[in-house]
Order: sequence, then C-alpha cells, then structure tokens
Amino acid sequence: MKPRVRLLILNAALGPLDYSVPETLVVEPGSVVIAPLGPRKVQGIVWDEGRLPGADAPAAKLRPIVEVVPVPPLAQPLRRLIEWTADYYCAPLASVARMVLSSGGAIGGPSTTTEYRLSGGAPERMTAQRAAAIEALDSEQATIRELAEIAGVSEGVLRGLVNQGVIEPVTVAIDRPYPPADPDHHQPALSADQLRVAKTLVRAVEDGEYAPFLLDGVTGSGKTETYFEPIAQAIRLGRQVLVLLPEIALTENFLTRFEERFGAPPVLWHSSLKSTERRRAWRAISEGSAQVVVGARSALFLPYAKLGLIVVDEAHEISFKQDDGVRYNARDVSVMRARFEGMPVILASATPALESLHMATSGIYKKLDLPSRFGGAQLPDIKLVDLTVEKPGAGRWLAQPLVLGIEERLARGEQSLLFLNRRGYAPLTLCRTCGHRFKCPNCSAWLVEHRLSSRLACHHCGFEGPVPHECPECGEKDALVACGPGVERIADEVGELFPEARVAIATSDTLNSPDKAAEFLETVQNKAIDVIVGTQLVTKGFHFPELTLVGVVDADLGLEGGDLRAAERTYQQVAQVAGRAGRGSKPGEVLIQTRHTDAPVIAALANGDRDAFYAAETDARRDAGAPPFGRWASIILSSEDDREARLAANRLGDTRPRADDLYILGPAPAPMAMLRGRYRYRFLINARRTANLQETIRRWLDAHDFPPGVRVGVDVDPYSFV
Repeated sequence: MKPRVRLLILNAALGPLDYSVPETLVVEPGSVVIAPLGPRKVQGIVWDEGRLPGADAPAAKLRPIVEVVPVPPLAQPLRRLIEWTADYYCAPLASVARMVLSSGGAIGGPSTTTEYRLSGGAPERMTAQRAAAIEALDSEQATIRELAEIAGVSEGVLRGLVNQGVIEPVTVAIDRPYPPADPDHHQPALSADQLRVAKTLVRAVEDGEYAPFLLDGVTGSGKTETYFEPIAQAIRLGRQVLVLLPEIALTENFLTRFEERFGAPPVLWHSSLKSTERRRAWRAISEGSAQVVVGARSALFLPYAKLGLIVVDEAHEISFKQDDGVRYNARDVSVMRARFEGMPVILASATPALESLHMATSGIYKKLDLPSRFGGAQLPDIKLVDLTVEKPGAGRWLAQPLVLGIEERLARGEQSLLFLNRRGYAPLTLCRTCGHRFKCPNCSAWLVEHRLSSRLACHHCGFEGPVPHECPECGEKDALVACGPGVERIADEVGELFPEARVAIATSDTLNSPDKAAEFLETVQNKAIDVIVGTQLVTKGFHFPELTLVGVVDADLGLEGGDLRAAERTYQQVAQVAGRAGRGSKPGEVLIQTRHTDAPVIAALANGDRDAFYAAETDARRDAGAPPFGRWASIILSSEDDREARLAANRLGDTRPRADDLYILGPAPAPMAMLRGRYRYRFLINARRTANLQETIRRWLDAHDFPPGVRVGVDVDPYSFV
C-alpha cells in the first residue's frame, strides 16, 4: 500500500483531504505540496497524523500528490500555533494556515524578474500624462503594474514609454541575500536602568527558554535602545528576531534607529511591499538568512527557520487586533508563539494593556520597569483646559490657553503638536435649509468631508464621492454646512490664527506609505514644520527634540460611544501623545481640552497618576466580570437582505446555551447596523473564566445550517464593538 497523508487544504470550505504519496516523492509533516482536486490543482500542507478530523478515505479512492513545493516544511511549533489560533479564535484551520503561506509568489516561480526604471531619455512626444509619470517615477524601480500605481497612470502609458526607450527593463535577482546586521556596529551609552533591564533580557535570550516580559517604560525612557541589546545577542547566537510594530508609518523611524545601531536595515514585512520584495523576504525568513524582521501583525505567522526572540513594540495598540477574517490579537498570539517555540517575548509599552498588567501582577509575565526618561529629560507638565469655562469663539475649536501656547512656541522657534483622533475636515455635512445629512449608501455612518481631496468619504467601507455644489435633497445651493472638527479643520484654524506657521497634517491619509512617513519625519526633524496636527498615528514612536507643546483638542472624544474599553483607550492615547512633548533638553507642556475635568480618566491624566487610574479601572472590570477577570466574545450575523439576517439571528437566539457562567445579550442590530452593504445583528457574550467559551460557541453554531447569504463572524476578545 502506498503511503497516505492527510492534507490541510488552504480552502476553509473543503476541510482536510486524504492523498497517496508516490514513491518518487518524500514528504513529512509540514511539507507544502500541490495536489489534484477535480480538474484543478490546489495547495496543501501535510499535517500530523491523527490531528485533523475525519474518517480515512478508502485507499482505492486516493489520488496521488503531484509535487512537493521546494520550501522548508512548516516546523512543528508553527503547526501547533496554527492549531491553537484556530481553536482559540473559533476560526477555520485553513484560514490561519493561509496566513503562513500568504506570499503566493514566494513558494514557486522563477528566481529572477524584470523590473523597469527611467533610462534618462525623453519621449518623441511629451504629453501631460507622460510628463507626470516621468516626474513621479524618478529613482523608482518596479514592475509596470507597480509603477503605474505609483505614477497614477495606466499601464498603457508606461508601455508606450518602454517602446520609446524612456523606461528600460532591468533583470533583478529576487532571492539575493540581505546585508547582514552587525550586533557590535555601534554600542550606545545606556542609563543604569536601561543596563539593568537589558542584562535581564540578554540572559533570557542566552537561556533560550520561554520567558514573557512586560517592558513598562515611561515615554522617552529608551525602551527601543534597551531591547536592541537582546536583539544583538540573538544575532550573535545565530537566531532570528521578529519585531512587531502597530503601524507601517512607524517603520521608517524605527529603521533609522535600527540602522544606526546595527549598520544595516532589518528585513521588512508589510502590505506595501512589492510582490518581488515579499518573495525575497519570505524565502530569506524560511531559510534562516533573514536575521531581524520588522513588520506588521501578519509577520507573526511567517515560517521562521530559527526564531529566537519576539518583540512587540507599543504592545497596547488596538491595531494589533485583526478585525476581519481571522480575528486574532497579535500581542497575545506572539506570547503563544514564544511559548511553542521556547523563547523570550518582550511586550514593550509606556501604557500597557490592563490585561498585560494583570498577567504581570499574577506572576505570569515578568515586569521590567524604566521609570524615568533617558538623558535627564523631564516628563512634561500637564494642565487641563476646561472648555465649559475657556470657551473657543464661534466656529473655533482651540481655546485661548492653547492658542497662547502655540504663539509662545512659534516665537521661540519650537514645535507644537495638536492631537484630534478624527480624520478629514468634518465628521458630518448637512444642509442648513432642509436638514439633509450625507450618509454612506453602504453603511450606517455619516460621510466625512475631506477638503484636501474635495471628497466625501466613508471611513468604514471606503465609499467616496465628490462634495456637491447643491443639496441633493432640496437643490439649494451654498447650503451645505460642515459640523464638528476633523484634523483638516483644526489645521485651517491654525493657519488662520498664525498665517506664518508651517502646518503639517499627519494621518493615515497623508502618511499612507513608508516613504511619505520618512519624508514627514525628515521635514519635522529639519525644523521645517512648526505645528503638527495629527490623529492617533502621531501618538507613538516619534521623537522630535524641538516639540515642546502638545495640545489635545478634544480629550472627551474617545469616551463617547459603546466602547467597553473607552476609558483605558482614552488614557493610553492621551498619555502617549503627551509623551511626545519635551523629549529633548527643553521642557514640555501638555494642554488637555475637556468638558469633563472630573472624569476619573481625565483627572488621572492631569495628576500623572497612572497607577490610580489602572487600579480604579481594574476594580470596575472585576465588578463587571470584564477582561481580564471575565471573557468577552461577539457573534455577528450579516446578510445583504435585512429580513434574512434578522430571521437567522432570531433562530440562533432561540437555541442560545444556558449556563451559569455565560451571559448572552442579543440578538440586536449591531451599533453599525449596516456595513459594506450588509445588515448586521449581534450577540455579545460575557463569560466567566471558568466557562469553556470557544467550545460553547462552536457547538451552538454547528447546530445550525445558515442560509447561503448569511455570514457568521466570531470575535473572541473583541476590541471593536460596532
């Protein structure tokens, strides 16, 4: 009898399938293979015997595997991580495994490719599109499709330039090695606190055993330089390192510091990489030649050959939580990967998640503290501006104390930062004549006006449209009114108050690529910007020595809505943005505009009493049975047909599990009752720690056959409640 294997097919709808192994092929658990399925071929992973469900298919019906893909087999710890993630987050095993093999071009295809670049020549006939393309593509090299996206022109325009020799082809070796990082390239002078923490982390790397650390350091304490030391030791020992960052925009700032320390850049992994760059990185990671990988949360599931350390920077950030597909939290899965692989993991933050602090208090994580800023820099003075007393003028959003603070910094040649976590110009546009409000056609959300692009946009589904000149409801011209402020409106107000000030807007709209983030960083550091107006993107990671004033335009904004972690998130955002002030030799000041000066979170920020806030929040969570003392999960049923979604939710609700350690709310229309054209109904589950939450959810859902048009999404440990 020919050997048989069970494959995890990378299609969640198919489930595991059995195949025979030809004598000419050698496979082992973790091997990536190509197998026949009907008339087509599919990709699969050879799984451990007995670990995938299903009865053995008759030997006579088995079809043979076609080929083994020439990449290293997925290691046993990674296979266990895939199983754990699927089990914990109630996700299909195939969906999790697909994240490991997310770079399709990495596991096949040629080792060279053709890219294109400007040759320096001129076209026979210059058109506006050609001129714009030539200007945009200066120093760029990529495929025709990627160059077309960069230049904002069609591929046909560029192919015409290729035919005329203005753009030339270049053969590129995809799998060329990365320049090696030198752990001893530059040894910075560390403070006594940094040295104490670094020695502990270096020893953990040397021991090569599972050890979770919470690196809790105030803003500006030098957490990055501290965890560079265990990274250096891992490199010396020939082990790979993964550093997770919450935002792509932060990578450029990190890269500069990394290259200064190690003499070479790390290997990058994020969604903006070209396909050839993804293949090169994936192969280097799987073969072990990529020493240090810096990436977004998806880098966590790559098949590292000899991973020896994981660092999660800004570990409190909610962007580590995936909110569609497999809804995993990269912070928590990082700890589990370190456990399966047997290595240290460092969660670094100035404002740790309450769950992480609880793990440290319980002795599960080891807490390491950096209590003071590096180099003698002082934490900024924080003052509240009571908006019920210091009322901005009509049509204004900046109170007089904040305006005076900006004026003082401009006079001294220092920089200011205004924080408002709301993109665009205004969150709502309405007609003053008939009251018509501009609403997204696909979502239960208002359209946000973006004056920089002259568009109305939905921040949930991406719908965009031009700003009309007249009301579509009553036809009245010049009757549209912008309600409320976004960062663009605040920037306009600064421009009106201080015409001489150089103002920059920093959001995911303006810093939507590493290159733009690098340009922004350089401009600020060269003192070519006086006032930065930004969203949560500027609350972390950036170090501007001349920035001495931070103004929080609306500290109450994050406390609105149904977010069950609203107080914690508000504290983290405001504390992080406050930490941008006074990081150099000059003292910093933070002015927090609020209408609720007596709110516990606002008072804690003003008093700089983080411990008191966390203690009060911990007590409130304990009383409510909320994380970390209880568990949350949500189930959302959606359909393009409102009646179909509602009936499916009601039928599911009729069979809800009854248990003393479970409390199920719903079904009810989700706060975002329509999203991307689908009507949504939600269950919210509150469970005690003793409950087998995942097994309960699986049994509950498996007992139902949902209509084809109904999607069911499960979110364990949710961070979004819309």
